[in-house]
Amino acid sequence: MGLFDIFKKGLQKTRNFVAEGITKISASMGRFDEDMLDDLEALLVQADCGVGASLEIMDDVRESIKKTGDDSKDSVIRVVRAKMLDILGEKKTLNIEDNNLNIILMVGVNGTGKTTTAGKLCLRYKSQGKKVMLAAADTFRAAAIEQLTAWGDMTDTHVISHEEGSDPAAVCYDAVHSAIARRADVLIIDTAGRLHNKQNLMDELSKICRVIEREAPSANTQALLIIDATTGQNAVIQAEVFSKAVKLSGIGITKLDGSAKGGVAIAVAHSTKAPIFLAGLGESAEDLVDFDPEIFVDSLLPQ
Repeated sequence: MGLFDIFKKGLQKTRNFVAEGITKISASMGRFDEDMLDDLEALLVQADCGVGASLEIMDDVRESIKKTGDDSKDSVIRVVRAKMLDILGEKKTLNIEDNNLNIILMVGVNGTGKTTTAGKLCLRYKSQGKKVMLAAADTFRAAAIEQLTAWGDMTDTHVISHEEGSDPAAVCYDAVHSAIARRADVLIIDTAGRLHNKQNLMDELSKICRVIEREAPSANTQALLIIDATTGQNAVIQAEVFSKAVKLSGIGITKLDGSAKGGVAIAVAHSTKAPIFLAGLGESAEDLVDFDPEIFVDSLLPQ
């Protein structure tokens, strides 16, 4: 199955909502009057594209109609597509450097799929011949340590962990030094899910970042925020807060296949300006794919 087909299948619920909604709005005339443009704006907001992004998209649509006089469905979709791509930016993904230690710091709130994503990334890089290590820095939940250890067992990957309740920064310290000693290519650190409105937990995350920077200054360190598409605009709030606490390299959006409102990818990109690296489109490891803005947008809009 090609990447477009994977996106199209995984985004079926959102596609049904957005593409069919646009077709329904324009069905009577095949073109858009002002009332229909208002309906389109409401549809984008309902698809969790975010109010700010939706207004910008519709501003471009109205400006295009004013300039060209073309209010046909095809023209409107072209403008919507172009603006969505402008908001999402160019395709980017996790950058794994050769001959260097690559550290991926997984951050986000509980329940977004951080640990599962860490395991799937481990599987991806192991299949590419990389030497990978995992670090269980979510020391607040024994289940999280057990889950990451299970991924380590399944992929034959060394896991650095301390007992429940240990200092997460100490786990990261040990993990970094172990990765350097073992000449690992990739170290994936799974951190505790933190509520974005708990400042002490966010401060602890900043401490972890300082430890990594101090102990491995030449490493290629990337902070990956994992958000759950099914949480809608709450995911946008999380992204905004985490982007202030940590210098985010990029974002991974999980459970896109379980939401009819996958437009949250556009809202998050608009609010944080951070690139979206990964899309979770299903349960299997193969369903964690590099996010492709063009394929994503084309999977949403009517063809």
